[in-house]
Amino acid sequence: MPKPVTPRLAADAIIELTDRPGRPIVLIERRYPPPGWAIPGGFVDIGERLEQAAVREALEETALRVTLRALLGVYSDPRRDPRGHTVTAVYVAEATGEPRAQDDARHLAVFPVDALPERLAFDHALVLDDYRRFRDSGAVAPLRGDPDNL
Repeated sequence: MPKPVTPRLAADAIIELTDRPGRPIVLIERRYPPPGWAIPGGFVDIGERLEQAAVREALEETALRVTLRALLGVYSDPRRDPRGHTVTAVYVAEATGEPRAQDDARHLAVFPVDALPERLAFDHALVLDDYRRFRDSGAVAPLRGDPDNL
């Protein structure tokens, strides 16, 4: 039986720096297309849990050892990644220390939640809107899509 063709699976971590006032977040500027600022994350390896992938990718891209706090949501719009259908689990994480751009991060910056860059990659503007709501109210990302097909 042939393997089914499925979307690629990714895990991302919105990293709050708990040792800085206001708990700003870490974003990376992507080295490879698509361009823009992005939440640190990447593809899940075979045999790896989503949570492990989020922690590994955060370390690889930012040099930060993170602690996952919550699952913000799962993002599965087939159009969210111009490279192809990718589904990602986005976690809220905490870290302390000085982040450094590594791996496929061209640059890295720390941003207050109310002063994010305009050019965000993928659907990260939507994800970060959900994150702001989570920070204000504790509410995770809403279910999206056609309610008749959920």
